[in-house]
Amino acid sequence: MAPKVTTEQQLKKLAEAEKQLPSKRELEECIPKHCFERNPITSFSYVLRDGVVIGLLGYLAWQLPYENMSIPVMLLWAAYAFWQGTALTGWWVIAHEAGHGAFSPSQTLNDVVGFVLHTMLLVPYFSWQYSHAKHHSKTNHLLDGETHVPSTKKGFKLYKKVHNVIGDDAFALLQVVLHLLLGWPMYLLINATGARRLNPEFGRNVRIPKGEVLDHFRPSSKLFPSSWRFRVFLSSAGLLVWGAVLAVVGSKIGFWRLTLMYFFPYLWTNAWLVLYTWLQHTEENIPHWGEGTWTWIKGAAMGTIDREYGIFDWFHHEIGSTHVCHHLFSKIPHYHAYEATKALKKKLGPLYNHCDEFWVESMWRVAKTCHYVDAVDGKQFYRAANDFKKAKAQ
Repeated sequence: MAPKVTTEQQLKKLAEAEKQLPSKRELEECIPKHCFERNPITSFSYVLRDGVVIGLLGYLAWQLPYENMSIPVMLLWAAYAFWQGTALTGWWVIAHEAGHGAFSPSQTLNDVVGFVLHTMLLVPYFSWQYSHAKHHSKTNHLLDGETHVPSTKKGFKLYKKVHNVIGDDAFALLQVVLHLLLGWPMYLLINATGARRLNPEFGRNVRIPKGEVLDHFRPSSKLFPSSWRFRVFLSSAGLLVWGAVLAVVGSKIGFWRLTLMYFFPYLWTNAWLVLYTWLQHTEENIPHWGEGTWTWIKGAAMGTIDREYGIFDWFHHEIGSTHVCHHLFSKIPHYHAYEATKALKKKLGPLYNHCDEFWVESMWRVAKTCHYVDAVDGKQFYRAANDFKKAKAQ
């Protein structure tokens, strides 16, 4: 892992590195051409593979007592929730890939697969497809980026007060809990950590007005251009239908059993997806850029980090360990991403971001050190709560 960027020498070195970035075309040419091929049969085989794991786990859990549970049974249910949530994240990743057009050459098939899988995981498919595409098009942009856009020093004031009261470790734990438990629903409901500016359709360079709610469910939400309203409606309608299905199932098997079988694993799935998004673009030495200094290639290549996740790479189709490739070429399917990553790593050389640290250690370190940036212009790096000074916030 590279050191925290603090000195003028390090900043100059990074500026030189930015000038040496290859173009997108040069990066594309270094990747074997077959890596760009999307085979729906291969893609469906992974849907089936994940489905077998999900079905097997569900079958085993169905055999467990769900009332008057002993402590060992409670522990088995807790283990089920974690592993089933982990397995369901595989389907989540495939649906996300379909939204990018990487599942097959047919966008209609992509959208059908993505819509079904994401709706079953309570994701508004088309709505999130739009905001996630913006995350890719504006990665690490301090004004227009989507998801995990850093707070400013001014915005961090209240959190600093909390940090002062509870201390470093407790504050880091709070960061982990808030991210993994509440991060996803808060993003969908109020676009928490989303862009600072409105969609250009509602005014060029217009900051989001105070009190304006940008959610993923209303077709009239200013998160979306008017051309997306019907698709947003379809996404929300799909969730209502799936909610009705769950209600019927709950009435048949009991809502507590449904919670054990479905909702507790669902929380783990949410935790995984937030963890990946958080760690893929957050480090003390990874820059974020303001207006005039950001470019797409900087955000995709220099603002993204690959990390290894052990056995979870298998469950999650290596979404965390091939994420630089995914941001540069999001239509490369996951089953070609590792090979493409090897080629990109060779081409990018020292510009390729990879962290060898155990991912749990990375999560804890990021939770302790990456809290805010000084401003939203120029080139900014994360600061820790302990860096916060009483000087005038920017």
